[in-house]
Amino acid sequence: MRCDSPIKLRVFSLNCWGIRYRSLHCTERYDMIADLLAREGHDIVLLQEVWSEKDFLLLKKRLACCHPYSHYFKSGVIGSGLAVLSKHSIRDSLLFRYSLNGYPYMAHHGDWFGGKAVGLVVMNIQGRTAHVYVTHLHAEYCREQDTYLPHRVVQAWELQQFVRHTSCGADLVILGGDLNMHPQDLGTRLLRTYTGLRDCFMETDSFDGCEEGFTLIADNPFTDNKELLPFEKGIRIDYILFKGSDRVSVKCEFLTTTKGSVPGKAFPYSDHEALSAVLLVQPGGAAVKSCGEDDDMVGLAELVNTVTEARTEVKVGLHCAQRMLHTVTRTGALGLVLLLLELAIAAVPYLAPAAGQPFPQASFYLLGALCFVTLLGSLLLFVFHSMQVKALQGAEDQMRLAASGLQEELRGRPLCRDGRPLGEAAGPDALSEDREPDSDDSISRVNHSARD
Repeated sequence: MRCDSPIKLRVFSLNCWGIRYRSLHCTERYDMIADLLAREGHDIVLLQEVWSEKDFLLLKKRLACCHPYSHYFKSGVIGSGLAVLSKHSIRDSLLFRYSLNGYPYMAHHGDWFGGKAVGLVVMNIQGRTAHVYVTHLHAEYCREQDTYLPHRVVQAWELQQFVRHTSCGADLVILGGDLNMHPQDLGTRLLRTYTGLRDCFMETDSFDGCEEGFTLIADNPFTDNKELLPFEKGIRIDYILFKGSDRVSVKCEFLTTTKGSVPGKAFPYSDHEALSAVLLVQPGGAAVKSCGEDDDMVGLAELVNTVTEARTEVKVGLHCAQRMLHTVTRTGALGLVLLLLELAIAAVPYLAPAAGQPFPQASFYLLGALCFVTLLGSLLLFVFHSMQVKALQGAEDQMRLAASGLQEELRGRPLCRDGRPLGEAAGPDALSEDREPDSDDSISRVNHSARD
């Protein structure tokens, strides 16, 4: 039965850093997290990097009384790491795995094996339908030479598509997780401007936590300070985002973060700081601003520019991927030629028995094994890079169509109040239908990425 009185929801989000046999004090930290959640009694708990299902089952068992509903999203080789615990009933769930997620040969980073994705659970909260999303995007290992940036932009693009197309009938939308992006990064702006999601840190009435809302801080003993450079104090890459509908309005009353080490404990809950938000959900949609027409045009122009910028970044990544594909193709062809040469040499004793084997047997077999491994590795990488090229091409095509549709909508709007044509108000870049990246800039960025 639907309740028309205001509802207060407490939402919790944490990257648990739960890599068994690698993360420090993993078992002890899960016990600490379970104690925290049992004590605080949040309505919705969104967890990332719960890589072991055994750890999830431990949390589920420990929190069965206060969070009777839960779901664990399975994906990839070792899982998605995504989990949801809730006081409210979960009626449905859906998982979307991102089409790009790093490189399999970058095993020391491990993102490719994790199956990064976005999970959706549909909840019934006192008669209101809430669509709750939890996600974890690809990590940024080096900000100055970020070879994963095109992948993360595509993930942000697919995330906003998934949210927009699955949240149409929802009264309330909540997204929490480790986005691995700064507030003003391209992917964050793309997600927020396209979906209309609002950032709890920017919208909250009251805040208590780390300076500037940082969720990866230098004071955390698990943090490698080299990873924070050039940001010495910390960075904000974990978020709780929300929006209402024409049936309910939502605002963030209070937001807190943990602050490194836990009092009375020798170490913190994770290498990331936890977020806890109090959302006030009230009947009735948000009031429409009187100056909404101009605001809509400015927002639409900003969205066009953001999509165009994202498309440019994807094109740069596409050029790099195509170069990698060509390199792998040439390497595979060389391996095939050498292998055929080996077979021809092996056939010499059979075609001319008097000639004998022209090479030492050990060297012959070693060279043959090397040629075979080269050919096999090139074949596997050819398949991977072909899939990467197709995914980047598909994302770029989608962005081109979206930008074109947004530009048409922008052209159909009336003139600005000062009488200027819309093209001047939005800027010439926003109205160029198929804006191409600057050739010199793109080439330099491609060459820069190719060196990594």
